[in-house]
Amino acid sequence: MSTPAVAFEGVTVRFPTPAGGVQTVLRDISLEIADGTFVAIVGPSGCGKSTLLNVAAGLLMPPEGCARVFGEPVQGINRYATYLFQQDALLPWRTVLDNVRLGLVFRNVPAREATARAIRFIERVGLKGFEDRFPHQLSGGMRKRVAVAQSWIVDPRILLMDEPFGALDVQTRQIMENELLGLWQESRQTVLFITHDLEEAIALADRVVVISAGPAARIKGDYEVTLPRPRDVAEIRLNPEFMQLYKRIWSDLRDEVRQSYAAGNR
Repeated sequence: MSTPAVAFEGVTVRFPTPAGGVQTVLRDISLEIADGTFVAIVGPSGCGKSTLLNVAAGLLMPPEGCARVFGEPVQGINRYATYLFQQDALLPWRTVLDNVRLGLVFRNVPAREATARAIRFIERVGLKGFEDRFPHQLSGGMRKRVAVAQSWIVDPRILLMDEPFGALDVQTRQIMENELLGLWQESRQTVLFITHDLEEAIALADRVVVISAGPAARIKGDYEVTLPRPRDVAEIRLNPEFMQLYKRIWSDLRDEVRQSYAAGNR
């Protein structure tokens, strides 16, 4: 078998509490992500999904267990990955073109080549004609498109995405989801995608992994998504197989969401 793109091996993460105690956020997480696959992770709020992504990114070193990327232990910033956060991280003083080509500039790509590649990606995400605009002149959906282009242009082997479309309206969100699938279909990079939205997870992913409610969250379920590709995220929701899979996964996720909600109201 080929080496997984990302592997979590017995990862446990703890944080100190203000009262001087210790809270275990994740406990004994073991999970392998095959190269070139799109894996979505779902779970109730506060269960540690983003924490797990931070471990994969090398932003957090777990006190127990480890993460590996293509067989190598993650001991610093993951050089194979780019990270698309919930909030876009665009530089407000740079134009769309300058923001998109920023990663290439950092990699010492010649200016002419960086500009040409950035223009192609800007057009690919539907922003042709907006190259000279600044982030404050764009809508939320447009800024998210810039962020997607900025992440993808550097050709990462792994793309880590932390609820990147959660703040968008339904229509813009579906457009962005289809844009993402189009880019992924062309490149087949490994995507690790965090979301609260089970429908979004099923519509996008090859696998959906369910994380239990915290504290000491664990992996509760791991489901293969066999829906045909290419997909349209709106149309695929009408597929009977989609609804059957949704019901199966929701049966796992429902109790965890209720448990998390009850804990938050104590």
